[in-house]
Amino acid sequence: MQDDAIERISNARTFLFVPASRPERLGKALTSGADVVIVDLEDAVAPEDKVAARAALIQKLDPAHPVLVRINDAGTPWFDGDLAIAGRPGVLGFMLSKAEPGSGLDRTVAACPVVALIESASGMAAVQTIAATEGVCRLAFGTIDLALDLGIGDEDLLFSFGLQLVLASRAARLPSPIHGVTPEFRDPKVVQAAMIAASRSGFGAKMCIHPAQITPTLAALMPTEEEFAWAKRVKAAADVGQGVAVALDGKMVDRPVIERALRILHNASGVPRGAS
Repeated sequence: MQDDAIERISNARTFLFVPASRPERLGKALTSGADVVIVDLEDAVAPEDKVAARAALIQKLDPAHPVLVRINDAGTPWFDGDLAIAGRPGVLGFMLSKAEPGSGLDRTVAACPVVALIESASGMAAVQTIAATEGVCRLAFGTIDLALDLGIGDEDLLFSFGLQLVLASRAARLPSPIHGVTPEFRDPKVVQAAMIAASRSGFGAKMCIHPAQITPTLAALMPTEEEFAWAKRVKAAADVGQGVAVALDGKMVDRPVIERALRILHNASGVPRGAS
């Protein structure tokens, strides 16, 4: 079961949040088309409501529709109670808020598969250590909280920190990391543009705060028509070469180029972006 959970988390491209304090929204979230639903016990729940929200979540857990649970970090009084729901049928794994090296991370990965949410200066400084921790199956980029912690007012300035998650993920042989939320959800173009930029930086998934963000996120992760056509031509040339480097458009097609083309074709599970 744990291997199945890790595989699902690893392959997911859209992660949709739903507040644990609004259990009536869970059904809609599960039918939204999101690859993984995250039931949030942290930021979306007021301190005075956290215990009741956790109890409501336990009542809603369904083994047929397992969810990822964002738990409160180890420095809060709710951490132990949140941790206790690990292993219950219907819990896919945990997203650990403000993941940092230490006993909190160690106890969490011992309980279930973990998506480590990097959203603090301490977490970012230790991102490679976190990524290499056994039991961490993916990294997520908490852009809003990290910007607040660092005193950065322009989210564009977080670009270099995002690259650190991409590098740490690759070095630890983890799937590509999950990009942070986009507050705008009414305009799909804004969401799609944000994911296109994130994808070009090496991110392969996004945290969504509204079902309306799912479609533009998936569209952004599709290759363009030009990329798709190029990848098909590279694969065709590679098939002819049978493992030997060949020339295409005056350039050598070797293993790294072929692997990039195959990745584009793998991502093109639907209609290439821009196609009618």
